[in-house]
Parts: sequence; C-alpha cells; structure tokens
Amino acid sequence: MALTKLTQNLIDGTIVTSVNGSSGAVTLETGTDWQTTIQTSNFTAVAGKGYFVNTTSAEITVTLPVGVVGNEVIIQDYAGTFATNNVIFASNGSEKIQGSTDDFKNSTNNSTITLVYQDATKGWTADNIETNAVTATVHYLVVAGGAGGGWAYGGGGGAGGYKTNYGGTALNLNVATNYTLTIGAGGAGLTSATNPGRIGNNGSNSVFSAITSTGGGGGGSDGFINGGSGGSGGGGSYVAGAAGAGISGQGNDGGSGSPNVSSGNAAGGGGGGAGGAGANSTDKNAGGNGGAGLSNSITGSAVNYAGGGGGGCGLNSSGNPGSGGIGGGASGGKNYTGGNATANTGGAGGGGGGSTYYGSGAGGSGIVILRYPNTYTISGLSGTTTPVGSDKVTTFTNIGTGNIQFN
Repeated sequence: MALTKLTQNLIDGTIVTSVNGSSGAVTLETGTDWQTTIQTSNFTAVAGKGYFVNTTSAEITVTLPVGVVGNEVIIQDYAGTFATNNVIFASNGSEKIQGSTDDFKNSTNNSTITLVYQDATKGWTADNIETNAVTATVHYLVVAGGAGGGWAYGGGGGAGGYKTNYGGTALNLNVATNYTLTIGAGGAGLTSATNPGRIGNNGSNSVFSAITSTGGGGGGSDGFINGGSGGSGGGGSYVAGAAGAGISGQGNDGGSGSPNVSSGNAAGGGGGGAGGAGANSTDKNAGGNGGAGLSNSITGSAVNYAGGGGGGCGLNSSGNPGSGGIGGGASGGKNYTGGNATANTGGAGGGGGGSTYYGSGAGGSGIVILRYPNTYTISGLSGTTTPVGSDKVTTFTNIGTGNIQFN
C-alpha cells in the first residue's frame, strides 16, 4: 500500500517496525540545509548546512564547527571572486583540517567546496583546498667573508659576495619554519711561514634561506700568481698575475699585477669590491687600489660593505701600496704586512709588501641583516634587534651556522 501521508509518529520512528523487511528505527535525511542569507563577513559554520559566500569586498574566514564523523559543510563562491579574495577555513580549537592545524584556503573562482569530517586524525577534508600559511615579508642583506690578500708584492683580496633585496621585492617566508643562516669567516692572512707561490685564502660563504653570497677570492702572491675567483675576484701579483673573476650580481673582478719588475720593485693589483673592480697596478712602483663596496640603508642608516683589498708593493718602489676599497677593505703593505679588513663588512685584506716578503692581511667576516614587520619576533640564532619605524631590524655577526624562525 502506498504511503500518502507522513505523520509525526513515522518521522519519530516510533510506529514503523520494518522497511523493506529491515527492522529498527527510521531516520529521515533531508540533505544539505542551504542558508538563504549571503555571507559577506567572517562566520562560524554549522554542520549539515550550505553557505553562499561573497568575497567581493574582502577575504572571508569560515570557522568550522566541532566535527562528528560524516558531518558535511558546503561552501559556494557566490560572486566568482575566490581568486581575488580567498575564502579561508579555520579549525575549531585544536581540531584539524586535512590532518593539519594550519588554516586552509580556496582561491579558485566559482568553486563549490564540500568539507567532510573524517576523524580526529584527519579532521575536515576537501579536494580543492590548500594550506594558507602565514607569511612574513622580509628584506635581507647577505654579505660573505672577504678574502685575504696575497703574500709579498701581493694582490689585494676580493670582497665577499654581496646580495640584497632591500629597496626591492620582499621575500614571503612562512612563520614557525626553520631557515638556515650562516655568517662566513674572512680568509686568513698569509705569513712568511706559508711560503711564496700561494694564493691568498678565500673568504667563506654567508647564507640566509636560499640566498647564498660567495666568499671573496684570494689575492695573488709573489711568484707570478693570479688572483683567485670568488664573490669579488682577488688582485693578481706582479708580471704574470692576472685578475681574479668576480660573480655577476655579487661583486667585481680584481686588478692585474704590475707588468714589470726590478730589484725590490713590483706591485700587486687591487681586489674587486661589490661596487667596482680592483685597479690594475700600472707600474712596478704602486699597488692597485681595492674596488669600492656598496652602501646599504637596511638598518635605517647608510653603511658601506664589501670593499676590495689594496695591492702591496716593493720596499724600493717609489709609489705606495693600494688603498682599501670603501666598505671595510684594507690597504696593501710596502715595508710591512698588508692590512686586515674590518670585521662584519665582507671587506678584503691587503696584499703583503716586499722585498723581505711581508705577509698579507686577513679578510673581514661577513654579515646578515634582516628587516621585517615589527609584529614578528625572530628566535634561534642570536642577533641584535632594533626598531626602525614600523619594522624590526636584526643583525647577525657571529661566525657559524644555525637556524632562525619568524614567530
């Protein structure tokens, strides 16, 4: 017999004792309960309901309810604007979405999102949502360690590689995520005990996240040695000492050594800097100047970094050794050892003087400086943090490697 009238008893399941031969209470499902009010601001969803969500004016966050296995919530892009202003899904308390405690989002116009609650492990799931990771906007300055100069009539060391996005597009980095940070050491100077014919020591790389600045190239030493390649190239030693090459986007080439020599008279070329190439030694009487570094105002004040080292010259030379490039580069030697570069500038050491075979100067260590909104705090490696307007600036100077996080 056909059922022509639905009574409350039938709905309650208190009279029907079997359906198609199966006994037990009857449960009637009515499908999704679509809400007629268009949602234009943040709201908390209710299980079993569907919502038309209009993100024309702004991004909207939907807080999902406490889940029971099999619950559904359906969201429909009302105006076709989810790609412009995303719909964001936040969990209730410690519950999960796609097995994670992160927020999720949909950024596809005209999407229909059906969220199903599976269990406490997976939480609410759907096939067209993705993690909405919170990001911090970060500007950086990453300077590598500068190189040591060459030994006796030596070329100046090359400055450490210089990379920055300050004044340009910021990085968007996930919060509560480890990022590698390394401060590169400067290349050690050479002494008479290290013997002639050896190139100066390169500086070490500095790193932040995926940004790597390359250590400077060592200066050429007595014995017709070329300058080394690096972030910036080292200066060559006398006669056959060619300039070392720098890396485009990080620094410049060094200068070549003097083309001639006589007793006690010879000179090395200047090391390259971030802002300019090292100068050639045009004769046996004067060392080449180190290349200039670059000025950066990420800290709120203009500071120069990554200057090249000056070339050394002989005791009997009538001229002078090369001067260090602005940005921590050191001067070369004459009747003395080449100068040491300034720490935490990426500047390079000066070439050693002759004719009694003086040693070379050491390169300066590198530095990493980060600028980011003052709503975040950096944890992990120790740095010095100062406020600058609506930002914070954290400066890292300790040689070594570790991790940092933005929280």
